[in-house]
Amino acid sequence: MNGDLRELYQEIILDHNRRPRHLHAIADASRRVAADNPLCGDQLQLYLKLEADRIVDISFEGSGCAISIASASMLTERLKGKTVQEAAALFETVHDLFTRQPPPDVTEDLGELGALAGVRRYPMRVKCATLSWHALKAALSDEPPPAAVTTESERGRS
Repeated sequence: MNGDLRELYQEIILDHNRRPRHLHAIADASRRVAADNPLCGDQLQLYLKLEADRIVDISFEGSGCAISIASASMLTERLKGKTVQEAAALFETVHDLFTRQPPPDVTEDLGELGALAGVRRYPMRVKCATLSWHALKAALSDEPPPAAVTTESERGRS
């Protein structure tokens, strides 16, 4: 990755950290999942409001490092209005982005989420980036969500 692209990606992450999108509770959320990354101190609540098979509203609350907050902000921005199936498919794509080297066209198709691609080089940061995504996966599951998704549990591992 060239220096200009790295700077752009860093600025996207910092912007989402400074001004997170959808940072609020949803009082009438259909699903709510707590998530915790004890190694970094990231903690968040992910809220989804579902109507039929569509995410009509999505938000989060919490605190954490810049990568964790930026990832949660981008998640909420990207998934509002999507179907549950589209959200599940995006989870798989983004998880691959964080843990494997996806083809360049996949990274480009992800828009701002592509800014998080560099975290895969830093295993401790992968947990920060994936925390909100694992909360999403738990929220979309037909099983009751756990008390909290954690990066240290089997359900929350990256």
